[in-house]
Amino acid sequence: MQKYEELVCDLVIPPLAEVEQVFETECLADTAETLREHLQRPEIKATIKSGMSIAITCGSRSPIDIVPITKTVVDFVKEQGAKAFIFPAMGSHGGATDEGQKEMLASLGITEESMGCPIRSSMQTVHLADLEDGRPVYIDKYASEADGIIVINRVKAHTSFTADYESGLIKMCAIGLGKQYGAEIAHANGLLAMGPEVEAFGVKVLTDAKILFGVGFVENAFHRTYDIRAMLPDEILKEEPAMLKKAKELSARIAFEYLDVLVIDEIGKDIAGPGFDPHVLHLYVVGHPKNNEGRRAKRIVALDLTHASHGCAMGGGTVDLITKRFVDKVDRNATYCNSLTNKYLEPSKLAPYFDTDKLSIQAALKTLLKLDYETLRMVRIKNTLDLKRIWISPALLEEARTMQNIKIISEPKPLPFDEKGNLF
Repeated sequence: MQKYEELVCDLVIPPLAEVEQVFETECLADTAETLREHLQRPEIKATIKSGMSIAITCGSRSPIDIVPITKTVVDFVKEQGAKAFIFPAMGSHGGATDEGQKEMLASLGITEESMGCPIRSSMQTVHLADLEDGRPVYIDKYASEADGIIVINRVKAHTSFTADYESGLIKMCAIGLGKQYGAEIAHANGLLAMGPEVEAFGVKVLTDAKILFGVGFVENAFHRTYDIRAMLPDEILKEEPAMLKKAKELSARIAFEYLDVLVIDEIGKDIAGPGFDPHVLHLYVVGHPKNNEGRRAKRIVALDLTHASHGCAMGGGTVDLITKRFVDKVDRNATYCNSLTNKYLEPSKLAPYFDTDKLSIQAALKTLLKLDYETLRMVRIKNTLDLKRIWISPALLEEARTMQNIKIISEPKPLPFDEKGNLF
C-alpha cells in the first residue's frame, strides 16, 4: 500500500439510505406517432418534392427516443418520394474524425440498417456565408450538396451559458453542422460569449442553408419525450425559446444542496458536454459567471467514465477526485480534440485518482475541513441524467422525512464494496 493510501484507508464511510425523488412524469404516449401527425402539416409536407436529396442531422447525445424520432423522419422523407441520408452533426465529437463520428451514431443505435438509409460522415466543410462582422460560416460538405436539410435536436438548457437559444435546433445549426472547424470558430470568443455566438451563427445557417424544417423535442425529468414539434425555420426562431423554458421547468435536480461529499458513479460526454449537467451539480466550467454560486458540493468524486463517451474524459479535471478505472478509459485524442476546439483546457485535465472506489471516497472525506459524521451531508447518484433513486447520509435522512418530493426506500446501509474496494 502506498503512503497516500495509508493516509485515507482508515476513514469511515457512512452508511447511506436509498431514497426516491418524485418528479413530473407526464410524457407522450407514442413519440413517433405524435411526430408523424406533426409531419403531416401541409406546410411541412410542401417542403419536400419527389426526387430531392435530403440530409438529416443526428448529434452525439443519446435521448431515449432518438432512434424512433430519426427513423420517423427518414420514413417521412421517403414517403414523399425523396432520398434521405443521415449525417453526423456533432462539431468535434468522435475524436473529430469521420469514422469516429459514424461510430458515435452506431452507439446510439443509428446505423444504415436500423434507419434504412445511407449515413454519410465526413469532417469536410464548405463555406456557406459570412456574418456581418466578416467571420465565415461553414457547414457539412454532404449537407451542402443536398437539396434540403432537416435538423433534429432535443431542446434543453446548455451546460455553459444562458440565453434565448441554448441546446436545441439553433445550436445544432451553429455547432453541429459546422463540424470541428465551424465549432472552433463559434467557440473562438469563449464560453461567456457563446449565447450571442450560437444565435448569430445558428440563425445565419437557418436562413442561408437549405434548411427545410426542424424537429425539436423536450424531455421530462425521466428523459421521456414530453413535447415534440416539426417547425419551419421561422417557427423555430419563435418557438424554441418557449420550449427551452419548459425544458428547464421539467428538468431533474438533487433535492439536497450545500453537500459535503457528492459521489457520482459515472460521468461522460454522452451525458452532457462537460461530462455532467452543471445545473445539477452547481459546478460550471471555468469562466462561467455562475461559478461563484457556492452551492456545489465541497468534494465531488466521479468513479467511472461512461462507455458511450468513447474515452472523451471532459470533466475528469473539473471534479475533485476520480479512480484508476476512470483513468484507464481515457482517450487523449478524443479528449484533447474536444478541449482544443472549445478553447477550455480545464475540463480535459485529470483530478487526483486512487486505485479503488473506496479509497477515492475516503480521500474526499479526508480532505474535508472539520469532518463531523453527525452533520455530514453526503449523496451518491448514478449520473446527472438518472436522479430518481439516490443515496443519502444519515444527517440528510431527517430532512428527507419532511420533504413531499422524497420517498424513503431504505434505512442507511453500508456501501456494498466488493473485496477489492469497488462498487461495480
